Amino acid sequence: MRSIRAAAVGAVTLSLALAATACGGGSSTGGGSNDSPKTLTYWASNQGASIEVDKKVLQPELDKFEKQTGIKVKLEVVPWADLLNRILTATTSGQGPDILNIGNTWSASLQATGALVPWDAKNFEKIGGKDRFVDSALGSTGVQGQDPAAVPLYSMAYALYYNKKIFADAGISKPPATWDELVADGKKIQATGKQAIGTEGSNLSENIHQVFVLAKQHGADFFTADGKPDFTNDNAVAAVKQYVDLMARDKVIPVSNAEYSQNQSLSDFAKGKTAMVLWQTASATFKSLGMKDSDWAVAPAPVQSGAPGTGAQVNSMVAGINMAVFKNTHNLDGATQFVKFMTSDDEQKILNKAYGSIPPVKSAQSDPAFNAQGTAVLRQTLASSAAALPQVADESQFETAVGTAVKELFADAAAGRAVTTESVKAKLLKAQQQMPKK
Repeated sequence: MRSIRAAAVGAVTLSLALAATACGGGSSTGGGSNDSPKTLTYWASNQGASIEVDKKVLQPELDKFEKQTGIKVKLEVVPWADLLNRILTATTSGQGPDILNIGNTWSASLQATGALVPWDAKNFEKIGGKDRFVDSALGSTGVQGQDPAAVPLYSMAYALYYNKKIFADAGISKPPATWDELVADGKKIQATGKQAIGTEGSNLSENIHQVFVLAKQHGADFFTADGKPDFTNDNAVAAVKQYVDLMARDKVIPVSNAEYSQNQSLSDFAKGKTAMVLWQTASATFKSLGMKDSDWAVAPAPVQSGAPGTGAQVNSMVAGINMAVFKNTHNLDGATQFVKFMTSDDEQKILNKAYGSIPPVKSAQSDPAFNAQGTAVLRQTLASSAAALPQVADESQFETAVGTAVKELFADAAAGRAVTTESVKAKLLKAQQQMPKK
């Protein structure tokens, strides 16, 4: 999923309390029908620098779909801070949209609600077949061995974006390949009066993505092989501490970033305040913020040593956006047509170019645009050194619990409180105790 904003995941009781905020084309009968064949409601996730940017990207394509099919699509772009709670509310109240975007890391959790149309072989055939999609994207569409709960729409990976002028002014000739190099370069950058690297310390999803990758690099997972939480194993603790220590010990992340959750780190980078940022598909956002493509470059995200690859050399989670259909849609056939339209080669090229992401549709990736500076590294990362977050039913609760623990640790670091192995373990133990009991 895209990690722009915190996924403020609530319990189902909170979702029920918020039910009045849900709207759209779903019915409360749970059946699914074609009672409203001329309309669809679509909840799109906020992919661009603002909701208005997304509307400018999407509305011409929705108009094109209406012209082709006669089906009018009512668009709502939902901020990431609200999206998961809105979806959970819709799954419990039965009042949701016909089609929606979901962060791919949520696929298994939302699949467990039973509210989404399963994409079996028959449904995939209606949109051109499952084999049109790359394997890494399909790996984050639901629990392994079950029919996917969603269809890949945008694929993304993390990379290290860096400001070429700031690097040159600091006498740095190449981007850091390891975390030790990143810290050393960060201190050189700070000596010139610039900030080293930005992050979003209050963004729960961003926190999860970074510590998940670091855990892989330490040889750890946050879940056991049978899907039970294992947040306090020594290597997971070490991974979380390494991430927070970029602020607490190494001091290459500014303390102000502990409160960031709404793209502020990208804004700082685009304004030339910060030299580096670890992000997914950021090129389009930089452009919308007024930064020239020639001002920045991109490299693979750091590893502990050596070069990115599989196992301990993983340097990104498999990020992306999936498209799902509610079972209780009033326009099941139209929703399927819309998914087919949005995942067609032409639309995949248009939309992924607009957002700087990678098409999960194999044939669309041949476009030269996806070998450009902003996307070539992402493609290589997805192909060789990215891992999918755990596709378990409790993944969304994991994002909330551990993401909040990391947020609190950043707050401690910003306030000058010690971040020790013991304090990290205590936060992670508290997070593990908040997970659903089996």
